[in-house]
Amino acid sequence: MSLIQLFRKKSHNALFTTPSHGQNFFIVNKFRQFYKFDISETDTHNPEEGLRLAQDKAAQIYGTKYTSFLTNGSSSGIIAAVLAATEPENKVLIHEDAHQSHLNAVKLAGCKPVFYKLPVNNEWGAYDKNTPEILEPYLKTNKIKAVIITSPTYEGFVSDVQAIKDLCKEYGAYLITDEAHGALYPFSDELPQSAVKISDFTVQSLHKTAGGLNPTALLHSNCEINPAKALSMINTTSPSYPLLATIEANINFLNSSCGRKKINELIQNIKNLKNSCSNIEFGGDDITKILIKSKKLTGDEISEKLYLDFGIEDERNNSKSVLLLCGIGTSYKKLLRLQKALLKM
Repeated sequence: MSLIQLFRKKSHNALFTTPSHGQNFFIVNKFRQFYKFDISETDTHNPEEGLRLAQDKAAQIYGTKYTSFLTNGSSSGIIAAVLAATEPENKVLIHEDAHQSHLNAVKLAGCKPVFYKLPVNNEWGAYDKNTPEILEPYLKTNKIKAVIITSPTYEGFVSDVQAIKDLCKEYGAYLITDEAHGALYPFSDELPQSAVKISDFTVQSLHKTAGGLNPTALLHSNCEINPAKALSMINTTSPSYPLLATIEANINFLNSSCGRKKINELIQNIKNLKNSCSNIEFGGDDITKILIKSKKLTGDEISEKLYLDFGIEDERNNSKSVLLLCGIGTSYKKLLRLQKALLKM
């Protein structure tokens, strides 16, 4: 019985256990359904078995050896992957300006960071994609145990993960891919190839683009290492089963015909927007990340005009470009509003 099925099960047992609200005392009335499903590891519910079954099913969907549900974001997945793949004093190759979880993971594992540099794409004012040519000099001169890359980048530049994996294999290093912003990739052929079947470990944030609640995420393992032990070192022993169940439902939806149709509709709507805005330049490898610039305005000016004149807030901007992040919940109506604003730039 999976977690979702478990929540449909009715029980007449009297539970003198945690959580103390007993599924019927609601401090925050608007969240009363959440309280009803907030259970613990009792014989009556046995949610641990439901979680195991849900994660096993997810691994089958993604084609991985292990897929673990995370309720502390992709950061916890990065930390667990490094803990699982390394031993103290090992060297881990990370980008010098990577997400803070990368360096935190290295520190917590008692490892030594080796920093690599990425070129800046001056046209867009953002870091460019990673390549084997960038990483190999570091692998040649250091005994690297694990390599962490970010693909896609925040702005949607996607690396050739297979080529980097081949390089890591040549030097005996594990590859950990931070694919936090690529959770939709496994479910559409029109999106970049996902790292989940390539890298030794891949993390994805369902809450960033795939419609999940904050801070739901996934850790995939495609090697011989089961990260469960590492996750147990950093996770609470009192997990939120309602949040975990939303992960199960989220994956099931993405993998359904309805979910895949929704993703492809989003892609088509963004294509239509791009085709209609000939006055705007678009960049990046991931269509769901609308990276824009203009010959007339700086990125800062575009961002300011969008916000002040049209009530549209971007994800981030720099002097060259603006990033507008889309996900499965980005409606046609919202994109049409953006389209009308861009046409007036």
